[in-house]
Amino acid sequence: MNTAAIYHRPESEFAFLYKVDEVRIRIRTAIDDAAKVELIYADPYDFSEVMLSNGDSSGATPDWQFLTIEMQKVVTTESHDYYQVAVDLAHKRMDYLFVITGQEGEKVVLTDRGAMPYDIELLTKKYAAFRLPFFHEVDRFKAPDWVKDTVWYQIFPERFANGDKSLDPENVKAWDPTETPEREDFYGGDLQGVLDHLDHLAELGVNGIYFTPVFKAPTNHKYDTQDYLEIDPHFGDKALFKKLIDEAHARGIKVMIDAVFNHIGDESPQWQDVLKNQEKSKYADWFHINKFPASYVATDNNEFAVDATYETFAFTPHMPKLNTANPEVIDYLLHITTYWIKAFDIDAWRLDVADEIDHTFWKKFRKACDEVKKDFYILGEVWHSSQPWLVGDEFSAVMNYAYTGAIADSIVKGKTTLTQMVAALNTQLMLYRDQTNQVMFNVLDSHDTPRLLTECEEDKDLMKQVEAFTYLQPGVPCIYYGDEYAVTGGGDPACRKVMPWTAEHQDQEMFAFFKALVAFRKENSKLLSECTMDWCVVSDENGVIQLQRKLGEDVLIGTFNTGKKAVDGELKDLMLSNLATIDGKNVSIAPNGFAISKG
Repeated sequence: MNTAAIYHRPESEFAFLYKVDEVRIRIRTAIDDAAKVELIYADPYDFSEVMLSNGDSSGATPDWQFLTIEMQKVVTTESHDYYQVAVDLAHKRMDYLFVITGQEGEKVVLTDRGAMPYDIELLTKKYAAFRLPFFHEVDRFKAPDWVKDTVWYQIFPERFANGDKSLDPENVKAWDPTETPEREDFYGGDLQGVLDHLDHLAELGVNGIYFTPVFKAPTNHKYDTQDYLEIDPHFGDKALFKKLIDEAHARGIKVMIDAVFNHIGDESPQWQDVLKNQEKSKYADWFHINKFPASYVATDNNEFAVDATYETFAFTPHMPKLNTANPEVIDYLLHITTYWIKAFDIDAWRLDVADEIDHTFWKKFRKACDEVKKDFYILGEVWHSSQPWLVGDEFSAVMNYAYTGAIADSIVKGKTTLTQMVAALNTQLMLYRDQTNQVMFNVLDSHDTPRLLTECEEDKDLMKQVEAFTYLQPGVPCIYYGDEYAVTGGGDPACRKVMPWTAEHQDQEMFAFFKALVAFRKENSKLLSECTMDWCVVSDENGVIQLQRKLGEDVLIGTFNTGKKAVDGELKDLMLSNLATIDGKNVSIAPNGFAISKG
């Protein structure tokens, strides 16, 4: 047995409180190495007296009164198997060990000091057991339940709809959905335009809006904030924003807005004071200035900084990085944080460049949000493994680019096999607690990426297939505005075309597909959030992948054909499909097609 591959870590995603009285335990082994894995557990103080042959217990060492439960293999990656079990607690504490039986019958005991050859006394005497000393409910990772029922819709306000032309900036361009925008273009999108089209979102069925920044800023994207406490005047005002949120809530739609706290815009009064007064500025310590004067040498297009004497977002001189360890900056940002929750009743914050801000600040941010509004959702923009932020005292979830990227790399781009994709997805799932996976933000495209349809080389059936596959995954889906009408576009700024509001530019068949897909996801939200996932078929040879999602007696089965030839199968009760020919219980699925049915 490859004991070096066996791994467990208490107080982590390998051992966590899932519910008030339920703990979930995981362990990792080498792939195909174990025949059986058992959890040995009990209360740390549960011992019994051992009677000697003469009936005297004096001097005898009591035995630990452990219980044994077999663990189930839940996922497999390219190199490891993961086992998991749920334990209902009689007491709010637990000591535990693992017994791993190999394929040839050999046994080892995994203790807190490593793997040891099996000996019953390791169990009865509880040698070097792992310990979960006490399960504090206050420490349990809690995600807002409403998020599990949500399908998000991302809006880039400047490009969604122009509802009030009196707010238009100078040199605004005509609203042309066939035009690929340039980086500095303005089209006049505003909050009134969103308000005017809330019924479109209600018809689509989404029940969450994610707005990219709406605060005062000079650019079309607004990620260079000038004033966090004001709505950008080209978008409207606070009264209009409050009306928009109230109208969204009346339709059952939650609202999430973007917080850009890593950096501020160079037109902000704080940075302008630094440029004017340099080291004598009262805001000098609000930023990461390595030496004075604060300055930079611009590239030819004035977009990137060379030899900047201060830290920025990437190499963008117009976005100086805030010092979030400065007490004044902390107070300033936390005031902004709670102001928009209290005054406007927003339901969530999305945190831009979240991984470049210190953990100490995010812990204070989380506490401030929770104190103002219960069940508040905090979404971090982190593109890589995010375990440090998802312990329970910082974010609720992150934008799940690593997970959905694995899907796109395989099904859309063909860079990896289906087997490799499943291994990558399983790896991501094992990085986090179950309740975390349930609210991860599954985004296939956004304002920062090429449009999905463009990535699919404008194959609409392929786009439908990858969307349906993603909607079956743990986590909550998000539609980037315009995808429902088959909008195309490459990387930024091409992915930020204006929303097509004229019939000749709308793909009504794609809209009908998204409407059905959203309804399916919402109808099955509990099952898709909380159930187990089994990969029934993963065939690199013929391109078929089939997965089963099961919760109690409820079962969903999704079959996807990523290959070159049609595949045949059976199904019970069809719920959603594309390029699938049904004949009674028989189904034939064409390439790029899929069928989702009840099991």
